[in-house]
Amino acid sequence: MPNSSKRQTSNAARQTNRRIVIKGARQHNLNGFDLELPRGKLVVFTGPSGSGKSSLAFDTIYAEGQRRYVESLSAYARQFLERMDKPDVDLITGLAPAIAIEQRTASRNPRSTVATQTEIFDHLRLLFARIGKTISPASGELVQKDSPRSVAREIMADFEDGTRFYLCFPFPQHKKSSVKAELEVLLQRGFFRMLIHPTDVQKKKGATEKILDLNETPPSEVRIARKRLLVLVDRLMIKHGDESTESRIADSIEQAFSEGGGRCIVQVAKNGLSRAFSTHFERDGIRFEEPTPHLFSFNSPLGACPTCQGFGRITGIDPD
Repeated sequence: MPNSSKRQTSNAARQTNRRIVIKGARQHNLNGFDLELPRGKLVVFTGPSGSGKSSLAFDTIYAEGQRRYVESLSAYARQFLERMDKPDVDLITGLAPAIAIEQRTASRNPRSTVATQTEIFDHLRLLFARIGKTISPASGELVQKDSPRSVAREIMADFEDGTRFYLCFPFPQHKKSSVKAELEVLLQRGFFRMLIHPTDVQKKKGATEKILDLNETPPSEVRIARKRLLVLVDRLMIKHGDESTESRIADSIEQAFSEGGGRCIVQVAKNGLSRAFSTHFERDGIRFEEPTPHLFSFNSPLGACPTCQGFGRITGIDPD
């Protein structure tokens, strides 16, 4: 018998804990009534306007649950949260921390969607901007910025041990400046070696690139088209497993990027193979827009459809 009575008492206590008990609710137009609500169930309050639905749901139950939750936090955390007054009620038990969805009328803004109303749109824009990948339509390759360290690692991984190559940056293309003037400026800046590409006719005859030394051939005697010239920064050789070689390659690439407007060219010696790298967001000679949250917003000129301007529909005449 004693064990049976204890089990009954325990079951009764559990049943009580699964209910929200309200006694003496007098908030606003509530008349001090008592109420018990089941926990873990969907409960709906209905009634005419002014009957006390919001006073019970928001100003009594939610207010007390939120107030108790805030009071359980530290004084430092409480200063950042909204403080709610204690509702006019004798007793409320069985409450858990409460969340309330604000009551407001739906917006009639033509740009409003379910995503903007629920504010998930801002998170989606940020997500796509951070994890999105841009693919070049010309080659199908990933578009990304190059860095000195990434270029050095790619060269070390792709080239065989002992491969000799030239590290260059593009010859300046100032339209109002002659080749002679450009060479004189480069010489003053300490770049006195140029890499000369052979012409198509010379390539057919087996000719390869040559090095032009401005200390031996002054700029005034150079008669070469600028499109065949590259500014030589360093001559290097691949040594796998040698950290000093990779560090030197990265340093030379950084200098080439700095002097070449964010571009550098790797030319394999006596091979004709060359690779172009850039610190710009481009691939295959095409510069792309970097993914930003504005590109995924129909409310921004950057992301809005040029046809409908982000409204999702256009004004026109239906001939039918």
